[in-house]
Amino acid sequence: ASQVPRYVRVNALKTCVDDVIDFFKRQGYSYLGKAGSVEELRALSGKKFMLDLHLPELLVFPAQTDFHDNFLYTSGHIILQDKASCLPAFLLAPAAGSHVIDACAAPGNKTSHLAAIMKNKGQIFAFDVDTKRLATMNTMLMRAGVTGFQLAQQDFLTVDPGDPKYSKVTYILLDPSCSGSGMVNRGPVQEAAPSAERLQALAGFQRKALSHALSFPALQRLVYSTCSLHRQENEDVVQAVLQERGSAFRLVDPFPSWPCRGLADFPGAESCLRASPADTLTQGFFVAVLERCEEGAADHSSLPAAAEENPQQAEGREQGAAPKKRKRKKQRVK
Repeated sequence: ASQVPRYVRVNALKTCVDDVIDFFKRQGYSYLGKAGSVEELRALSGKKFMLDLHLPELLVFPAQTDFHDNFLYTSGHIILQDKASCLPAFLLAPAAGSHVIDACAAPGNKTSHLAAIMKNKGQIFAFDVDTKRLATMNTMLMRAGVTGFQLAQQDFLTVDPGDPKYSKVTYILLDPSCSGSGMVNRGPVQEAAPSAERLQALAGFQRKALSHALSFPALQRLVYSTCSLHRQENEDVVQAVLQERGSAFRLVDPFPSWPCRGLADFPGAESCLRASPADTLTQGFFVAVLERCEEGAADHSSLPAAAEENPQQAEGREQGAAPKKRKRKKQRVK
């Protein structure tokens, strides 16, 4: 398996890409500019780093680089987050001021990414069942400067879509429990493949969670993601729920230039994204973006791609537009 690099997401709530690049240069790292290909990222070594070719606030370092004691990490200016794990929030792209649900939120990297995209304007409702993970998440979000969020120790399946509190929720990020079969670099011992029974149980929960998420009345756009390689947890879940929902929601292709797609025998394969160490130099991952089918609904599908082609020009803030990437000078990193 390919070794996955160290990805560093710049936290736009506290700093900007240019300032972080300057900081690392002062620490003796050599900045090689924006990558033109995955191969350039694969070739990184020593104290060299690049800007990612797909995501505008992601820096890429050689795999062995450790930033856990770095000031930028301990102060919340950077988040250590795999590239594939950055896709869900980036592709959900909630507009500033939106109400958003992060359905299975711990440990909070995606929640903090959502807040940065929304510029801390709006409301994020984050749910998880694990008390310890929620406590860790709360600390992480505070460190990252996230405001306007409500954490609840609650199973997302028990959250009432009819509660007036959620009447303005237009975006949902659903990254449910999964087999984790796409995860690499977990340590020397590779976990055994999940049993057929375990996969069946996980897929049952994932289908319920996706169907439940689509029942929120104001929902316009949803991202479903897993760090699993198994079609039972990915394409099969999306297909089953879309069939159950009739024509209320549709798959959209949120990222036309992403190289890897869903499994070919799945009807909406071209609209689904897959990631893997070999093809995209990331953890194994699956992402599908669903939108409500309505006359006159805004067409979000190509906006993040426009940001990817020229992040400095991504000025749109319509629903679904990628966040502006203009240089910010808050809290200049010394």
